[in-house]
Amino acid sequence: MSGSIPFYQKHHLHYDRGYRSKETESKLSKYQTSSRYAAGSSSSAASFSRGLSPVPKRAKPTYLAVDKENQIIGYVVPIFRGSQEFATGLSHTEEARVRDTASYMAGRDLFTSGMEMERSELISRREAMRGTAERISLNKRIHEHGEHFKRMNEDSLMHPPEFVIKPRSHTVWEKQCVRLHCTVTGWPDPRVVWYKNNVAIDPMACPGKYTLESRYSVHSLEINKCDFDDTAQYRVSAMNANGELSAFASIVVKSRSHQVFKQSHTKAPDTTRSQNGFYGPVSEYGITFKTHIVDKFGVSFGREGETMSLGCTVIIYPALNRYQPEIQWYRDDVLLSPSKWNHMHWSGDRATLTLTHLNKEDEGLYTLRVTTKSGYETYSAYVFVRDADAEVEGAPGAPLDVRCLDANKDYIIATWKQPAVDGGESILGYFVDRCEVGTNHWIQCNDTPVKFARFPVTGLVEGRSYTFRVRAVNKSGMSRPSRVSEPVAAMDPADRARMRGTSAPWTGQIIVTEEEPAEGIVPGRPLDLQVTEATKNYVVLSWKPPGEKGLEGVMYYVEKCVSGTDSWQRVNTEIPVKSPRFALFDLAEGKSYSFRVRCCNTAGVGEPSDPTDATTVGDKLDIPSAPGKVVPTRNTDTSVVVSWEASQGAKELVGYYIETVITNVSFSPKKYVFRVRAVNAAGLSQFSPESEPVEVKAAIASPTPPFGISVLECVRDSMVLGWKQPTCIGGADITGYFVDYREVIDGVPGKWHEANIRAVSERAYRVSDLKENRKYQFQVRAANMAGVGIPSLPSDTFLCEEWTIAVPGPPHDLQIREVRNDSLVLLWKPPVYQGRDPVNGFYIDIKEAEAPLEAWRGVNTQATAKAYIKNLKEAELYVFRVRAQNKAGVGNVSDVTEPVSAVTKPGTKEIVVDINDDGIISLNFECSDMTPDSKFVWSKNYEELTDPSRMTMETKGNKSKAVFNTPGEDDIGIYSCLVTHTDGASSSYTLSEEELKRLLEISHNHKFPIIPLKSELAVELLEKGRVRFWLQAEKISANGKVDYIFNDNALSQGEKYKMNFDKNTGVIEMTMDSLTPADEGTFTFQLQDGKATNQSSLVLIGDVFKELQKESEFQRKEWFRKQGPHFIEYLGYDVTPECCVVLKCKVGNMKKDTSALWYKDGREIKADENLGFTEGVLKLEIAQISKKDSGVYEVVLKDDRGKDTSTLNLTDQGFKELMNEVFSFIANSSTPLKITSTDQGIRLYTFVSYYNDLLQVTWHYKDSAIAFSDRIKSGVVGEQLWLQISEPTEKDMGKYAIEFNDGKGGLRRTVELSGQAFDDAFAEFQRLKLGFSMHSYFIGLHFSPLQALNLTCNISGDPMPEVTWLKNDREITSDDHIILKFASGKFASFTITAVNTSDSGKYSILVKNKYGTESGDFTLEIIEGTPDLGVTSYMTDAEGNVVFGQNTPKEKMKTPGTGTKMQKRKGKRVQTKFIDTFIFFLLS
Repeated sequence: MSGSIPFYQKHHLHYDRGYRSKETESKLSKYQTSSRYAAGSSSSAASFSRGLSPVPKRAKPTYLAVDKENQIIGYVVPIFRGSQEFATGLSHTEEARVRDTASYMAGRDLFTSGMEMERSELISRREAMRGTAERISLNKRIHEHGEHFKRMNEDSLMHPPEFVIKPRSHTVWEKQCVRLHCTVTGWPDPRVVWYKNNVAIDPMACPGKYTLESRYSVHSLEINKCDFDDTAQYRVSAMNANGELSAFASIVVKSRSHQVFKQSHTKAPDTTRSQNGFYGPVSEYGITFKTHIVDKFGVSFGREGETMSLGCTVIIYPALNRYQPEIQWYRDDVLLSPSKWNHMHWSGDRATLTLTHLNKEDEGLYTLRVTTKSGYETYSAYVFVRDADAEVEGAPGAPLDVRCLDANKDYIIATWKQPAVDGGESILGYFVDRCEVGTNHWIQCNDTPVKFARFPVTGLVEGRSYTFRVRAVNKSGMSRPSRVSEPVAAMDPADRARMRGTSAPWTGQIIVTEEEPAEGIVPGRPLDLQVTEATKNYVVLSWKPPGEKGLEGVMYYVEKCVSGTDSWQRVNTEIPVKSPRFALFDLAEGKSYSFRVRCCNTAGVGEPSDPTDATTVGDKLDIPSAPGKVVPTRNTDTSVVVSWEASQGAKELVGYYIETVITNVSFSPKKYVFRVRAVNAAGLSQFSPESEPVEVKAAIASPTPPFGISVLECVRDSMVLGWKQPTCIGGADITGYFVDYREVIDGVPGKWHEANIRAVSERAYRVSDLKENRKYQFQVRAANMAGVGIPSLPSDTFLCEEWTIAVPGPPHDLQIREVRNDSLVLLWKPPVYQGRDPVNGFYIDIKEAEAPLEAWRGVNTQATAKAYIKNLKEAELYVFRVRAQNKAGVGNVSDVTEPVSAVTKPGTKEIVVDINDDGIISLNFECSDMTPDSKFVWSKNYEELTDPSRMTMETKGNKSKAVFNTPGEDDIGIYSCLVTHTDGASSSYTLSEEELKRLLEISHNHKFPIIPLKSELAVELLEKGRVRFWLQAEKISANGKVDYIFNDNALSQGEKYKMNFDKNTGVIEMTMDSLTPADEGTFTFQLQDGKATNQSSLVLIGDVFKELQKESEFQRKEWFRKQGPHFIEYLGYDVTPECCVVLKCKVGNMKKDTSALWYKDGREIKADENLGFTEGVLKLEIAQISKKDSGVYEVVLKDDRGKDTSTLNLTDQGFKELMNEVFSFIANSSTPLKITSTDQGIRLYTFVSYYNDLLQVTWHYKDSAIAFSDRIKSGVVGEQLWLQISEPTEKDMGKYAIEFNDGKGGLRRTVELSGQAFDDAFAEFQRLKLGFSMHSYFIGLHFSPLQALNLTCNISGDPMPEVTWLKNDREITSDDHIILKFASGKFASFTITAVNTSDSGKYSILVKNKYGTESGDFTLEIIEGTPDLGVTSYMTDAEGNVVFGQNTPKEKMKTPGTGTKMQKRKGKRVQTKFIDTFIFFLLS
């Protein structure tokens, strides 16, 4: 049973038994052996056997698939019948036939037997199918013949139009799109016209608004972005020679500005989905999606090889997280699919198309289409791709659009388009490269370039896939390769279809392949041999396989013969071809050949086919002729439509290349010239003749109909009509209007008559020659340079009777200008009918557009001539009407204006007053929304200016200027400017009397201008003592110039004078190296900039000049001084808080070998003295200044670059000032005056941080200087200044003061010695005086003359104090007689080497550190004589206690004569301890 599977099933995987599982196989075997299966299969087998009989006799037709030539290409098996017949196995008849052929199959092996059985079955089925196909073809021809005769019989076919599908009404939202469509039949084909309110719709009148389409009897009207004006009744009329028929539909447009989208359970409005941007209800979601495409890509320009991304942001409202819109990209209306060239991405809110590698093929119109359940939105923009720079200069551009045709086993024909750029040299030909899929190895297919844009590529491996590319070549070199083609396999179409069929699911269609030949039969002749393509490079033959082919596959040999001979040569001698097509190369150009083909198989080579006619080797396809006349037509502001006459006799045209050039590059507007060349596979034609230059601007059309016809005046035999301007004027100014009228009798209108032969320019016209008391209707047509438009709708019916009313008629021709957010200007023309009296004013009414009639309200309470309406609400829609008034009263209202929104349009400009440099006053207006046909219209008091004597108008581009010739009081008024062909661009300017005076004043300043100066002429000194004269102007142009004057003489650039003029900053300067006495005088800078002038002078004479000259010389010297080592700060001094004087100076420009020497009174100060140099500062420190330090100090800096000297005079006044500063520091360091008592009296004292012998102090008592005496003395002990009052009495009570003299005002310290202070001090004095007498005793020492005396004092303090010894209040120094020592910072000793009576006296020790001062006093008295042997010497111990000798009386031990004086200071205090009085006896 393995060989019993039908041939059409074995190609399908799911019918192969090997596909089934073992379990399925066993179940199927059991099922086939059942009786029910046998019974069912017998009937089906019988019917199937009849279907395969040589002469089929079926009641039902066979389902065959045929091509255009009625060749059978497949068999369509009904799915249910096929499953019933073939799924049940073989019939009994087939089993019998198999048994009859068993003897034949016995001699062959099992595999051969199965194959033969299948072939036999295939042949029988093929014959049955062919018979059925012949019957179907015959029936088809009979049917077509009958239809043809029916068409020839016009009488039986002609019938009036009939609407198969009528248009239906729609209710849509504002800004949506809607489409009306209908299906109309009729013979001849009816002409279909669409009407809106009985007015024919002209798509050219409103470009982009209406789109009309008619395809295959389906007619549609699409209205884009509906608004309120689109609410109307629409009629479609179909008309042919047999009659006319109309159908009606209504469109209602609703506003959605206040519409609230309800929730999904709320019933949505009944809307219908549109084809473009219409948003209907979505039943799946219960909501309506609104799609907006924003952030759009514009017209893009790229270059070959670059990467370009096109993207738009898509906003879908409402936003659903899981909702995914359909995003599609198109190029030239062809849907793009993702590929390696096109990458598409959707991020959820942005759609992006990335062109990864631009080629010329990518140029075109790209469209993004976003589809939702509510409709779709599209956006389009053009992408231009420039040719990449050639790798070789002058090489042509890359070929385009490489494709593969006629692919089979032996060859593939590659085609392409020639490039538009030839590099300046004609293209010599093309090279074709191939690359096997999966590799990167490119192989050149032709050795010599082919000029024909089509080439058969041979030498391919059967079954493998290839890609191709093409390169162009000219004399300069090779172009870049083209974009590679799509992959294509080298196999026959039947094999390719079989492979596709194998992988595809079963669809009920059977692909019929060529039948297998019978074994042992030589194939017959090939059929229909013909030359399908012949060029000078190759010839392509094609034929049909023979009817008798034998059992094996058929291959072919091709033979050629030169015409006129009988010598046939086999072309493919080695390998026969398998496909019924063959390409021949290497034929001699110009010779004629005939060709024939033989079939072959294992049985032998068959008879040749009939030879072809003689074919001359050469290009049969000629280069097309040049296109004819080229006509460019205006289209939009950025595009033109180019049309031309097609190439005559051109075959296989690929297309046309259009080239353009700008004729007036340097002028505007620019004009373009076009030329065209045709392209086919043979090459590019010559260029067509150049077109006429065309200016790019929007195309014009005839205007739409006027509307709003009304009667302005009526007399017995005439009427004055008024109407409104058409909504669309067609892109050109309206040149006039034509009025028609017809009489209406008993409601039946008559024939139209022309009222005027010449066009009227005004929108009002008197129609004469009417009959009184008759009724008339009127219609108006507008005309422009494109022609006369269609007429308006007939007006209402008006009665022609004379008006006799007293009040005036209605105003007419209402116009709205200068619309802003809160104001506008309303203009009108007075009524034609004045009434009994002249019109003396007008009243304006206003209301919101949506408000009821009761909402009309007056704007003005007093009659006016023009209306400037204020206080409007922004974005509100308003309508207006006007009434005229005379003495009799107020007349009828005018027609209502169209609704206007109080919104200032973006880019709106106002009139600007300008006064130029010549003082000319002008009004300037700029418009950003101009069209090529727009014009500026200037008016005064809203009446167009026509008198050129007062004003001159100038227009350039989008700017216009109205210039006052001689401004004066006659020019006072309101000036306005209107731009035609725009959306009401206008503005006004009021020139009042005050404004005119202001402008005239500014004009005078401009006529006689002065260059303003930021600063007048000034002088300053620069480095090196140079002198700079300068001034700065506020503004000066590049044409400005300056004259430099000195004492009325012009100065010029030279060695002495250096001039500079910076026109960017306006700084003008002149420099001189130095001043001489000859330069004393007046310097002047004279400026001139066009007509503007100015000057500034500077007088340098007398003392002013001398001071400037002196300072210049000084600065010059200073500059030279600073070239070497120099003083930045000259020698000066500072006094430290410790009252040290530091002489210092700051130096600069020093180097290693620079020397700095100090001098005093001409004597050099050595370096080991207190000198210092840190951080560029030289210092000399004088620790304890005295009179000997006065003198003249000098510092000298010197090296190889120069020398600088600084001197400080510290003699006389200089030293006095220095000392005064020292005294000031001393005075400020003094402590407050204190009171203490001694055994001699009361002492007032103060301490200073440093005492100088030159310090002058004055003691005062009761504000008077004290006269010193033996009782009142003053003195200094160390840093202590004191006043001693001996034996004080009450007379000494009072206020005491010490005054320090520092040369500035001094410092005074005071103390009050009175009251309790005096009592305490006096009591202490008495106690000390008494105590002194008590402990004045003798300390006996066994001294002999010249014997030494040593006293030691314990001292403590941190930091280590300084020690000073005094005798009788005078400082003593260490010498041979008195030796002073200070050991270890603790022990101060006083030694007299040889004691004598002259050493008697009062001694003091003074110790101090930075925290304070302490003193100790003792009295040493040396007496010659015999001492009291009862008394011995004593001394103090480490604690300051008196240590007595062994012989000291006890009563004296009880009265020690010790005294301790201490004074606290911050830090560690200083202490001294001494015995008050020592009495020594000098033994004789």
